This record gives sequence, C-alpha cells and structure tokens, in this order.
Amino acid sequence: MARILLADDDAATRDLVRRALEGDGHAVVAAGDGAEALEHLQGGAAEAFDLVVTDVQMPAVGGMALAEEALKLKPGLRIVLMSGYADALAGAARLGAARHGTITKPFTLDQIRAMVRTTLA
Repeated sequence: MARILLADDDAATRDLVRRALEGDGHAVVAAGDGAEALEHLQGGAAEAFDLVVTDVQMPAVGGMALAEEALKLKPGLRIVLMSGYADALAGAARLGAARHGTITKPFTLDQIRAMVRTTLA
C-alpha cells in the first residue's frame, strides 16, 4: 500500500481521513497544517511518500503552495486537494490533472478512499 502525507488544519477531518486510509492499509503521516507537512517533505523525505492529501485552505502554508513545493521536491508525487470551496480547487489544473485529484468537502469516507485509489492507480 501507499505512504501518504495528510495535511488538514481541522483535527476532526484529519483524524477521520487518517483512520479511513489506514483502514485501507496505507501508512499515513498526519500534519496539522501546510508548514508541518513541508517539514515532513524536506530533507529528502519527499521520496518516502507516494501521495499528499491536503486541504487547500490552511493557515501559514496553504494546500496549493504545499502541493507546488512537494512537486518541486518530487516531481512524480501524486496529490489530492480537498476543499469546502469549489472555486479554491480551480487552481488544481496548474498541477497537471493526470496524477492529481480534487474532492469537495463535505465528502464521505468512501468518496475519499475512492479518490485516493483513483489517484494512486
């Protein structure tokens, strides 16, 4: 299964998504914001991850900035962007649609699991 970096400033969402993905057999490293997620990616650690799942709107470092930096560190990394605002996901197109997905909050656990499976496939 995949090693996933999950970044969301909402603790309840982060915990639910983490548990759902771990239930599917993935190894999940959770971060409370984009800055903490970047710390996990820097220093060569980006190679350890197969996928970044991130909320778009977070304090300090937002999800789009996190995704862009993650792709600089590991160009083949796959990204899933989550947001409660559909217009916030519009910028995802600049990441390149082939290896990336978007999901609008609120979503069900089955929907996030399916998005992760699709993005990793």
